[in-house]
Amino acid sequence: MHNLYPTSERLYFLPIGGTAMAPLAGLLQALGHHVRGVDSALYPPMSTLLDELAIEVRLGFDADAVPDDIDRVIIGNAVPRSNPEVVEILRRGVPFLSQAEAVAHHVLARGPAGLVVAGTHGKTTTTSLLAWVLEASGADPSYLIGGMPTWNRRAFRLGGGPWMVIEGDEYNSAFFDRGPKFLHYRPQLFLIGPVEYDHADLYPSLDAVLTAFRAGAAQVPSTGAVVVNGWSEQAQAAARDATAPVIRVGAEPGNDLVVSSWRSTEVGGAAEIRWRGGDRRRLSLPLPGEHNLHNAAMALAAAHTAGVDIDDAVDALARFPGVERRMQTVGAASGITVVDDFAHHPTALAVTIVAARQRWPGRRLVVAFEPRSLTAARRDFGPAYLEALAGADLVLVAAPFHADRLPAGQVLDRSELADRLSERGVAALMPGPDDDPVEVLLPHLAPGDVVVGCSSGSFDGFHRRLLAELSGSGSGQ
Repeated sequence: MHNLYPTSERLYFLPIGGTAMAPLAGLLQALGHHVRGVDSALYPPMSTLLDELAIEVRLGFDADAVPDDIDRVIIGNAVPRSNPEVVEILRRGVPFLSQAEAVAHHVLARGPAGLVVAGTHGKTTTTSLLAWVLEASGADPSYLIGGMPTWNRRAFRLGGGPWMVIEGDEYNSAFFDRGPKFLHYRPQLFLIGPVEYDHADLYPSLDAVLTAFRAGAAQVPSTGAVVVNGWSEQAQAAARDATAPVIRVGAEPGNDLVVSSWRSTEVGGAAEIRWRGGDRRRLSLPLPGEHNLHNAAMALAAAHTAGVDIDDAVDALARFPGVERRMQTVGAASGITVVDDFAHHPTALAVTIVAARQRWPGRRLVVAFEPRSLTAARRDFGPAYLEALAGADLVLVAAPFHADRLPAGQVLDRSELADRLSERGVAALMPGPDDDPVEVLLPHLAPGDVVVGCSSGSFDGFHRRLLAELSGSGSGQ
């Protein structure tokens, strides 16, 4: 395929510290580009990654500090049109791309075929599972993951094989690129995980979400394939316009990969699988929760379609090292276990709580939830959060992070949520905007508790600070 841009460019990332932007900066540096960037602040693990890669980063947006010697700017969705450096770049007429466009033009244009993992839930885990299977089986893949796999602290890899595994987000890429990121990725294989209504700030309805996924499926050529989660009715509906072969993964006999007899184990889960009427095999996974077994089955079907022997894929999945912030035990102190999870959509919270019950049976389950995203902050999701959080014993819901960006009547009503949880026998704590969730929660904890802190963001260091207080070492700074 013809490379649209020079072999080496001087690239400027605006901003550079996000979970998608920092690994992309590293990948483009590995391709021979000179990379630097700017951000308002940096936090681990991305600050650690950028430091390890020796990528120059300036803190603080300043129009006068935009370098003169840049060929192209990669602009992420964390900066608005009004950002002073964006304004200056537009004034100068410097060429720019969104994050997703940069992946397409600088990486995929070089030749690797896109193996794109999409869906409302489970994208990072499924992407990591698939990348691991391909790497462990010797397929030498390239990949770009929107999270931190535990076996590769860089979250990207530049391989020599034919596949590029990419996490395909349906959220927008930049203020000027409002469509789903995955539409830029030219998938040869397109995985559609569970699909639900999400990103209410971009999509007015579930139909709008489905339209986006259908566009992704429609891009796949007849020589490729669409792999669909058969447990999700909406995922199946999203594949409606596909002209490529559709590979279905699910529990029913008519699926290409049939998954049955799931059970929880001491380390995760196990099930019986059967590919297109062939031999039955036992699939084991060192991750808790039936939803993760679904993710693994999707990765297995995609890897096998991409040429990996099915027994090699099963063996690799049994050895999967894991992903940070996906039911990750951060530590324990005073007899209390602290767990970090990325769950923020009501369905993700619900399956996380179920998985935690299976992982720590008989222990009191405390869920601390930060409504971090614009969608999570919305009142409309209150009933769904009630159903999800009712599975816990004690709940803390922090103040919505983006409450000031929504009309007052549209903000999640935490008082009502607390009342409804109380009616179901679930104690609920609702700290105010100026209260510290750690300080609010501490007096209610007891030895034997499992605290699962759920947020799509940093949660202001909740897990680290809670452990520090439990261990008697103060603020944890």
